[in-house]
Amino acid sequence: MSPHESAHAHDDSPSRDDHGHGHEHDHSHGHGHGDGNTSSRKLAAVSLINVVGFVVELAGGLAFGSVALISDAIHMLFDALAYVMAFAAAYVAEHYGEGERWTYGLHRLEPFAAFVNGLLLLPMVGFILWESYHRFLEPVAIGTAPTLAIATGGLLVNVGSVAVLHGDAMSLNERGAFYHLLGDAGGSVAVIVSVLVVEWTGHRIVDPITAALIAAVVAWSAVRVLRGSGEIFFLKTPLESDEIRGHIRELDGVDRVDDFHAWQICSQITVATVHLETGVETMTEAESVVDRVHDELAHHGVDHATVEVSPSYTDRDVYLDTHCH
Repeated sequence: MSPHESAHAHDDSPSRDDHGHGHEHDHSHGHGHGDGNTSSRKLAAVSLINVVGFVVELAGGLAFGSVALISDAIHMLFDALAYVMAFAAAYVAEHYGEGERWTYGLHRLEPFAAFVNGLLLLPMVGFILWESYHRFLEPVAIGTAPTLAIATGGLLVNVGSVAVLHGDAMSLNERGAFYHLLGDAGGSVAVIVSVLVVEWTGHRIVDPITAALIAAVVAWSAVRVLRGSGEIFFLKTPLESDEIRGHIRELDGVDRVDDFHAWQICSQITVATVHLETGVETMTEAESVVDRVHDELAHHGVDHATVEVSPSYTDRDVYLDTHCH
């Protein structure tokens, strides 16, 4: 087998699309990333629920003087905006971008929307801390009963949203929304506790302290979302490369793994390329090697793989330099 008889597991060759394993390796987005329509419907439902919750909490916080409730309402507003953006990204990725001009569709919108959502959380943290500081200096009276009722309603909104989103396989945007909602639920619990403490002890300073704690939770959520989306944008591998290299080297027919790269298009589409050397001498045997490598990569969660097979070389460094490996 000559150097140029390398086996490329790509969609240009019908025999390489399925490899007899039922795994799609083409660019038609059959990458096993779940029911996208269900994902966008969940995000749309959560968006609507949180917009309603924001309006109620903000009105209550302004009417009854609780900065903790106002901060929780603002948190809910930014979350609602985040869910709207996540929904829009999911919807566009599902319905547009097919064809040769967008080889992986518009699924890249998912980490982009998640990154923007994380950025939107940061000014909210600053606002909450600023308001908490002023309330710390000048505590105000709080309408206990109505504030408690509204905070409880906000908690129910968050719990209901978590129930809608929760699942075994959530997209990056759904995970971002899920973390937001957990933070919101914690914020609502904190508001409820702070109102009760103020009522029982008369220490109004508890309200701005609680708001500051909510701000810390929001900052934690922002960091998680920014880190997750940033890792995808900067092509951090989601796999244990050394472990996978070792498994591939153990496959029958594989003499050496020269090059391996893996990255993500979005949270649910993992792509990998691998170049390996083999001592087999026929194309049929080479096809079998490619099949085994694809099986191994699929086992590790790779949705689209390109496998290049070449014979063992005496002057292998020259070959690899020439082929930019």
